Amino acid sequence: MLNGFYRLLGPWLPALRRLRRPSSIGALQTVPLSTEWGFDRGTPIDRYYIERFLDAHAADVRGRVLEVKSPGYTRRFDRGVTRADVLDIDGSNPDATIIADLTAADQVAAEQFDCFILTQTLQFIYDVHAAVRHAHRLLAPGGVLLVTLPVVARISPRYGLETEYWRFTAASCRRLFGDVFGASNVEVRTYGNVLVDMAFLQGAALEEIPRVKLDVDDPYFPLVVTVRAVRRTLIP
Repeated sequence: MLNGFYRLLGPWLPALRRLRRPSSIGALQTVPLSTEWGFDRGTPIDRYYIERFLDAHAADVRGRVLEVKSPGYTRRFDRGVTRADVLDIDGSNPDATIIADLTAADQVAAEQFDCFILTQTLQFIYDVHAAVRHAHRLLAPGGVLLVTLPVVARISPRYGLETEYWRFTAASCRRLFGDVFGASNVEVRTYGNVLVDMAFLQGAALEEIPRVKLDVDDPYFPLVVTVRAVRRTLIP
């Protein structure tokens, strides 16, 4: 009896489901709220997850620390930093202490850093395998690489259409970093959900999203993927 009822109702079920969970897609625009990831409205949403990850691993930010472009996160999450270095390919960067291309950094001495903070950078590097190999080489035995990468993000208007190459997934990161550091030395996690993905692409700011929505992590709709990779301690 019930099955017969559902067969009669069948053609109307999608419409009834839409009424029960109405879509707000009509309120979305083809032009984003912000062209700068939400900086002009407040804090970009992805920063919430990047900083949540770094805060969870702040104990790793110690000894000699390397960061790309700026020492901002090194200073913010300092748990015993003895020296802060900044890597940049751009020699005009006043913060840079090491001028090098991470994919060809052979001139930079190996095994000298206890921590390497590498946030939202690898999407701009075509040869990501070489970059990860050099990141591993630069770490001292027992050193930690803390990485964040975009799963969902707009193309950067600041650098143009020919400078971004990749978006990442948890699966690709397990392979990419596991092949170099060893799978048992790599921890991968994703953050975000479909709501924050859409909000981030639209250029909404962190301050516009309720905390309860931000803290829902759906592995099928991540915004950011994070990696903590440890260089094996040498065995005498």
